[in-house]
Order: sequence, then structure tokens, then C-alpha cells
Amino acid sequence: MIRSVYAKWLWDSRRSLLAWTLGILFVGCGYAAFWPTIDNPDIAELIANYPEAILEALNYTNITTPDGYLMATVYGLVVAVLMLVFAIASGTRIIAGEEEAGTLDVTLSHPVSRASVALQRVAAFVTAVVALVAVFWVAMLAVAGPASFDSVSPARFAAMHLHLGLFTVVFGCLSFAVGAATGRRALALAVGAVVGVIAYAASGIIPQVEGLEWVKDYSAFFWLTGSAPLTNGVDPAHVGIMLGLSVLFVAIGTVGLQRRDLAV
Repeated sequence: MIRSVYAKWLWDSRRSLLAWTLGILFVGCGYAAFWPTIDNPDIAELIANYPEAILEALNYTNITTPDGYLMATVYGLVVAVLMLVFAIASGTRIIAGEEEAGTLDVTLSHPVSRASVALQRVAAFVTAVVALVAVFWVAMLAVAGPASFDSVSPARFAAMHLHLGLFTVVFGCLSFAVGAATGRRALALAVGAVVGVIAYAASGIIPQVEGLEWVKDYSAFFWLTGSAPLTNGVDPAHVGIMLGLSVLFVAIGTVGLQRRDLAV
């Protein structure tokens, strides 16, 4: 019998975590493997003929370089969206999902506080994110040679994956906070999804409007790839923002859970 709330959450999530990991590896490495088809003069000439505003909106300004391609297609789009969905679903399930399913009160009937349950489950979620991102890092290093982007060093990949992990944790903690404070699973999912869509638009589309260039500085997608971690390494400011917001969301959710009545 698993007595730890932390270990039980990981154990109960093992199948879904495996499925998410395999899916992200397949999609991420698959898109990365397309780099040799992009790395040719014809594609470079085609990209050069696109309007600058469109390239900036799509984050394609440096797509003809290995690190620019990976950040635009893999880390800035397909994997980012998959991690976003994973984060929202997992964060919502930490409290609100199990509360609506009627299993949270069973856990709380044991000698464990609400705060302890919340914090242990958040810690388990963060552990899952770290494991997923680490496995993806190893997979990207493995395909770097065959896919011809081995010029990107393992350290630069590590920096990118640190940003990716914190990006995921931010949205997971946001969904946790809404779900824990309200007990409403649908609301937690909706808030996470809406914030995610707005953040994506704010990272590339909205800044194309004159006078709204500053919006991107407040986008989690910009914190993910805006400083080009694959090129420049870790950005302390963006890492600090994502880490600080995650801690804030966890605190809000934990306090909110302690102060309200559970749904029955």
C-alpha cells in the first residue's frame, strides 16, 4: 500500500505520464528530423521573400538555422502546445479533478492536512515534468547527429529544456491554483486554456500591432523562446519570472483550499 500522497499521485499517473512522454517524443523528434529538408538554398530564398511581419508573428525569422528552426517549430509550437495541454490537465486534476470525482475526501480522511496533500501533489507534478523534460532532452541529443543539428551543444539543449520545464510548471500551477481555490474543474481548465491562447497570441501576433510591441514581455511563450535559449543559454530573468509565478500560484491554491468547504 502506498502511504505517501506524493508517491501515490505519481503511481496513479504512471500510464498517462508514459503516454504523454511517448507522444511528445514522437512529435518533437519527428519535427526535429525535418531540419535537413529546411536546410537548403531554395527554402532560404522562399523564406526571405515572406513579409517580415509574418516571419516575426510565426517566430520564423531565424528558421534557416538549426537552433532557429527548433525553437520555431519544436519548442515554440508543437511541443509547447502539447506540454501546455499536459500541464493544464495535470494541474486541474491535482485537486479539482479528484474533488469532483469524489476521491479527494477519501484522501483527506487520513491524518494528513489539506496543505500537505496539495503541496505533495504539486511536488509530484513537478517531478513528472522534470522526468518528461529530461527524457525529451536525451532523445533530442540522440537524434541531433542523424538530423544534422548537432552544432547545438548539449548545454544549450539543457538551457532550452529548463525553459520548457518551467513553462510547463507555470501553467500546471495556474490550473492547480484555480481548481484548488474554487473546486471547479471546468473553471480551472478554462482559465488555463484561455491564458494559454492569449499568451501565444501575445508572443507573436499581437505585437505586430503598432504600439503593442510590449505585450510579448508578459507572455509565457516569449519567456519560453524569446531569449533564444538554444542560442544564448539560460535567461535568468525569464527563468526567475516563471519560477516566481509558479510559487505564487501554488501559494494561492494552497491557501484557497484551506479556506473553503469541499464540494460534497
